[in-house]
Amino acid sequence: MSSTSVGGSILTGSQTNTSNGGLGAGINVSQLVSAAMANQTAELTIMQGQQTQISNEQTALTSFNNDLQTLQNSVYGLTDPVGQMTAIAASTSDPSILSATAMSGTASGTHTITVSNLATTSPAYSAAIASSSTALATGTLNIQVGSGAATPITIDNTNNTLDGLAQTINNTPNIGVSASVITDANGARLALVSNTSGQGGSLTVTPSSGLPTFTTAAGQNASLTVDGIPISSASNVVTGVLSGVTLNLAGANPNTSVTVSTGPDVTQQEAAVNSFVSAYNTVIGDLNSQFAIDPTTNQAGALASDGTLSLAQSQILSTVSFAMSGNGNVQSLAGLGVSMNNDGTLKVNNSALASALQSNPSAVQSFFQSGASGSLGANLSSIVSSIADPITGSVAQDLNGLSQTQTGLTQQISDFQTQMNTMQQQLTPEYVQVDTTLQQLPLMLQQISQQLQSLG
Repeated sequence: MSSTSVGGSILTGSQTNTSNGGLGAGINVSQLVSAAMANQTAELTIMQGQQTQISNEQTALTSFNNDLQTLQNSVYGLTDPVGQMTAIAASTSDPSILSATAMSGTASGTHTITVSNLATTSPAYSAAIASSSTALATGTLNIQVGSGAATPITIDNTNNTLDGLAQTINNTPNIGVSASVITDANGARLALVSNTSGQGGSLTVTPSSGLPTFTTAAGQNASLTVDGIPISSASNVVTGVLSGVTLNLAGANPNTSVTVSTGPDVTQQEAAVNSFVSAYNTVIGDLNSQFAIDPTTNQAGALASDGTLSLAQSQILSTVSFAMSGNGNVQSLAGLGVSMNNDGTLKVNNSALASALQSNPSAVQSFFQSGASGSLGANLSSIVSSIADPITGSVAQDLNGLSQTQTGLTQQISDFQTQMNTMQQQLTPEYVQVDTTLQQLPLMLQQISQQLQSLG
């Protein structure tokens, strides 16, 4: 409010009849100070609105960036050379005898396996005594696993029971056995089991004189044939026999042949493609929501005028139109049953996708793998990284710029509020003085009137 209007307000207040709160009633100091600072208040409101707008842009851009990171991760799932797109599934005709797993990149194939016996662990047990708390003679119990060095277990008056001896053995590091106490109608026994299966884990237990004797049994290797070749394995988890395949032996039946098949893991590959499509659609949805006009507010999103977002939209949409030649029937996403909707999002025909994965897995892998020259994976990785990289990406740069602008505007608002506070502190006592003077006017007029009457 200008000084003229303020003066007018003061004059009006002073000329109003006193009985109605006018002459002698003073003025509303806070109201007049606010009116005098109206221009500054309006300017502050504009700056605070800018601050809110930038904050909204930061929130929207951060959310968009998070969704971009998810998209980047899903793209990595497509391009990882040992990831889901190269996953191999292994199946067996009789899981009760054996199951199998395969590493990424393992060649597809079929094998015939017969399991004659499983690998066993070597057991040992002591002669029975009255109870687990019966005192034993003191001495030494030597325990040897396979061809390794024997470990002496000292038995003294602190552990000279089966319970104490079992605890001592289990607390001894790197001994290679597990100990327990088993009690039945014949009494209590100390039972030892080798931690190493197969013949190499056979136990040798040598007690000193006066201690219970031990009965041991040797560990046994698993015996199986793979494609007619006899195989001996110290473990029931057999690796290295079939390249990239791990066999998990569960039972033995020398009269039953089990078929092991390896091939592309279509389930994991479908999941990778659908994960990418889902992440891609989320990002496109973010972009569409920023450029769409809200029918209630008649305004677009906070980032509608952000050039970074417009560029990102153009780049991301361009990636899914990628096509390559000389790759069989898989030359574009359409060859995998993936099509584009009118709003730019993607739709997956899972039946067509499964068919493509099963009929031509190598072409699908070439289409996605970033190592393949001109692949969709290479294109996606490059574009998404240029946008979503946390340091050099265009969104990260945009966020840094907004952060700097917000910091500068926050300081500007703080400085301006300080100036306004100073101005308010200056104006308030001035208007208080005016208020005091106006309230004294009736007394002054009365005194003047009395003086004039005395002169008359």
